[in-house]
Amino acid sequence: MEYLENRKAERLEMVRRQITARGVRNRKVLSAMRTLPRHYFVPEAYSECAYDDCPLPIGFGQTISQPFMVAYMLEALSLSGAEKVLEVGTGSGYQTALLGMLASEVTSIERITPLAVRAARILSSLGFENAKIIVGDGFEGLSEIAPFDAIIVSAAPTFIPPALAEQLREDGGCMIMPMGAFGAQSLVRITRSGDDLMIERLMDVAFVPMIQGLSDLE
Repeated sequence: MEYLENRKAERLEMVRRQITARGVRNRKVLSAMRTLPRHYFVPEAYSECAYDDCPLPIGFGQTISQPFMVAYMLEALSLSGAEKVLEVGTGSGYQTALLGMLASEVTSIERITPLAVRAARILSSLGFENAKIIVGDGFEGLSEIAPFDAIIVSAAPTFIPPALAEQLREDGGCMIMPMGAFGAQSLVRITRSGDDLMIERLMDVAFVPMIQGLSDLE
């Protein structure tokens, strides 16, 4: 594919300086991030900054996360490649595409219709057939196709959404999410065993807040 060479040197440098240097070691995650063109997923005005060590605006008050944070969260999920994954907060679609390279089936929920449409168009242009985007309320998840082996949340609620916890696979389903009020957020890993949830705090983070309900943007 053409994108395999497009700005490849910048991707390799991004992974070397920003990701492996900070301790991410999962070979599948590193390979995916060396391959996928991040600049395809950012607005044209920010294309030159696509591989910088920072989040970038994507419109509607949302951002594409810092490359290291995406890599860290994906590594924390410990995907084998056979999982059914739910992503809450499609945003640019960059993380959705990476999940499509790392898992068997990905469904992503986005509450802002224009972002969902734009991300779906990019994923289609890159040939992703195992990643589906749905406009919906991330707090509610997708009970009709649950359970999920893994859930990844890209905005911060102040509590664990009950519907998402219920939609995790009972025997070891894993959810990665930022949680807490802005300025006091932690990235947590939640593992389900029956009706019990084991919660691990991984690091301090700063994400946009998770908003309940659909956006009124069409």
